[in-house]
Amino acid sequence: MKVPQTSSPDIHTVDIRNTGLLDPDAEGSAAGDAAKAGKRERRSLYTFRKPEKEDGAAMHELVEKTGVLDVNSAYSYLMLGEYFSDTCVVAERGGRIVGFVSGFIPPERPDTVFVWQVGVANSEKGRGLAKRLIRQLLQSEVCADVHYLESTVTPSNVPSTRLFRSIARELHTSCVIDSGFHESLFPDKGDHESERLFRIGPF
Repeated sequence: MKVPQTSSPDIHTVDIRNTGLLDPDAEGSAAGDAAKAGKRERRSLYTFRKPEKEDGAAMHELVEKTGVLDVNSAYSYLMLGEYFSDTCVVAERGGRIVGFVSGFIPPERPDTVFVWQVGVANSEKGRGLAKRLIRQLLQSEVCADVHYLESTVTPSNVPSTRLFRSIARELHTSCVIDSGFHESLFPDKGDHESERLFRIGPF
């Protein structure tokens, strides 16, 4: 690992390259020291690795228990572990999967990784695990030539919106928000919000 603007009213750019990193370690105070200690403790909690097909059931169960993510078929999570493991990461704590990020690199755009889902167990919320999972993905060998990250987020999903904007800040780059999948494209019209496309980069 080492955005274009248009006149469409559905597109806006959040340019956050110069706002600095969200880094409490830079405070140089007692609060900063405490934050450093907390970060070291959190880092020691998790191990990260590629998923295997045997992890599919645990990933599916984790998504179900969050209560906020779209629950895809159990088969799709088996497929992630079997055929897309290079662009997925699972986080374990105490031998149990407590988070994962799934994604893929579109064949026609090898400079882009699309993040499909980021799932974190309710017990791990507030520990920065979602961001660490994405960092692990971007630092993987398969993303060596990736310069853009994309994902779709519903307007009501404020935590994910904050997550991706924070990632753009840390990468000192821009976050372009475009129309992605309109609600009319989904079955059971009215039961699913539109998905906005977030494009972060270049980095």
